[in-house]
Amino acid sequence: MRRLLNQMAHAAVKQNGCHFQNLFRRWLPRLGYKKAIWAVAHRICRLIWKVLHEGVRYIHRGFDLDPKAVQQKRRRLVAELKLLGYKVDLAPLIPQTATGM
Repeated sequence: MRRLLNQMAHAAVKQNGCHFQNLFRRWLPRLGYKKAIWAVAHRICRLIWKVLHEGVRYIHRGFDLDPKAVQQKRRRLVAELKLLGYKVDLAPLIPQTATGM
C-alpha cells in the first residue's frame, strides 16, 4: 500500500493541471521533497478513503484558484510593496473585446 501511494503521489505531482501538483509546489519549500511527496500521498489516501467509505464523488479541481486565496495573496503582495516604499493603487484590468470580422 505504501509503495502504491508513493507511486500515485509521484505521478500526480508530475501531471500538469493537477490539484496535487499545486499542493506539492506549495508544500515543497517548507517540507522538502520527501515529506511533500508523503503529504500528497496522505491526501490521496484520505481521498480514496472518503470515496470508498462515504460514497463521495471525486471531482478533479485542476489549477482553479480559490477566490479567498487569490484575495489573501493580493493583500500580501500589496503589503510587501508598501514595505519596500511603493505606493500601490489596484485597478482591475479590463479585457479587450475582440472586434467581429
